[in-house]
Amino acid sequence: MDLQTLTYLVVGATFALYIGIAIWARAGTTGEFYAAGRGVHPVTNGMATAADWMSAASFISMAGLIAFVGYDNSTFLMGWTGGYVLLAMLLAPYLRKFGKFTVPEFIGDRFYSPTARFVAVVCLIVASLTYVIGQMTGVGVAFSRFLNVRADVGLFIGAAIVFAYAVLGGMKGITYTQVAQYCVLILAYTIPAIFISLQLTGAAFPQIGLFSNTLADGIPLLTKLNEVIGDLGFASYTGHHSNTLNMVLFTLSLMIGTAGLPHVIIRFFTVPKVADARWSAGWALVFIALLYTVAPAVGAMARLNLVDTIQIGEVGSPEGNLAYDDRPDWFKNWETTGLLTFEDKNGDGRIQYYNDASQSFATKAEEFGWKGNELDVNRDILVLANPEIAQLPNWVIALVAAGGLAAALSTAAGLLLAISSAVSHDLIKGAYNPNISEKGELLAARISMAVAIGVATYLGLNPPGFAAQTVALAFGLAAASIFPALMMGIFVKRINNKGAVAGMLSGLIFTIVYIFWYKGWLFIPGTNFAPDTPDAWVFGISPLSIGSVGAILNFAVAYFVSNATEEPPEEIQQLVESIRIPRGAGAATGH
Repeated sequence: MDLQTLTYLVVGATFALYIGIAIWARAGTTGEFYAAGRGVHPVTNGMATAADWMSAASFISMAGLIAFVGYDNSTFLMGWTGGYVLLAMLLAPYLRKFGKFTVPEFIGDRFYSPTARFVAVVCLIVASLTYVIGQMTGVGVAFSRFLNVRADVGLFIGAAIVFAYAVLGGMKGITYTQVAQYCVLILAYTIPAIFISLQLTGAAFPQIGLFSNTLADGIPLLTKLNEVIGDLGFASYTGHHSNTLNMVLFTLSLMIGTAGLPHVIIRFFTVPKVADARWSAGWALVFIALLYTVAPAVGAMARLNLVDTIQIGEVGSPEGNLAYDDRPDWFKNWETTGLLTFEDKNGDGRIQYYNDASQSFATKAEEFGWKGNELDVNRDILVLANPEIAQLPNWVIALVAAGGLAAALSTAAGLLLAISSAVSHDLIKGAYNPNISEKGELLAARISMAVAIGVATYLGLNPPGFAAQTVALAFGLAAASIFPALMMGIFVKRINNKGAVAGMLSGLIFTIVYIFWYKGWLFIPGTNFAPDTPDAWVFGISPLSIGSVGAILNFAVAYFVSNATEEPPEEIQQLVESIRIPRGAGAATGH
């Protein structure tokens, strides 16, 4: 069976499964729509949480970023994994014990302020919408290649699928759909990695293959990769080349942003007891580790395979470059998407792939008559293209297509639910119409989600970067606004409503302004200032890393404003104490 037909069958079968589960698990009440009736088993919730967590950024983009940068981009792995540990230990059990449906509801009650709840909704929507743009970008990338449609058409198809099962099923439908999506994405990620690890090193486990010798020449895989890309003027794959301060702040931003992302936090509201929240967090870590420990191997092996495909002879020599007319089928397939492009700058008909910004390689390139790098590879395609580059069976390639879509759709659904819950439960019911009926609130939640899907699709047509980079901006926004409010709300009795509101606003505004300025979105065209470069950043801190500074500002402002104003009411201070005392789910508020 040809690849295209097989891909349609595999992807179509998974989509039918997702929609079928949504129909079976259709939400009939607001409790089922927001929290799946609080009846999800910890193992099931752990698997659903893992799928919710491992988005298009994890599946499609993270290994691609590691592949093209190497050690420095291991910050994505360290930040996201470490942040999940913070979430599991410091936030999830206590928020579940509080017994509410949404993060803004907790903030509003803890800080006894409708204003605090409203500000939390704004922070949630800004962070979640930024995050979901990255997921829709991943959907477009996957569809554009494997269903032979334009990326914008792929976005619309993906949005329709999410609409079908998320709007219909709510949290109940999303939970069981995400269990199925986890099974699809983990198989799609690990099976090709095992095949390629066996091809290159003979090791069945990619985690071991990364540190094994290659079968071709018997030298360590990472050593060979360093040599190959070094011969093309690229920096050492295993070396540290970036600003250490920026690297630390970026990792911290990802960590605390992870712990502040509402779409992950609300998953812990679906289990029956506080103890189940802890267990589901542990199971989620196990399921997440199955992919995250494989990602570095996928990145390294994909980069090596890419270079070996382009270099048919001695690396870094004119005769070693592949003739464009002899390019393989996978190259042609990805060219049609516009995500891989070739420009014959010196007119020799061969593909010059090298680092044309390297001073050490410039002299050699000039001697060869090269006019600059001629191959542009979008980093988001590498995981999806990897099985084709390695010439794996068609069924493996089709499975990867289904896995990439599952990863993007699962997280998109969770994010959209967080947004719709904030609008319907926190804004409409919490502020504007407290007496709304349950049926009316459920309808409002579904309409809110439909609108959010439309907005996310529109913004996904013009994303501000690669999927993982766009997601990193969302983590920075969550780190600067939501995480400090949650931490202080649980562990610091003295923080009052004025301090919480001032902290959230200062952290969010500071981070947004820094991101918009240094990403060039507030820049006036026609001048020579290039803001999104390390030389222009303050102390070398990139827009992706600034969320950790915004979080520090949030903590500081909240602390000083709270201590300069009145103490919280006594009942609120007792509430904070009761949240941390293990008396069972909902004991703090009677829910």
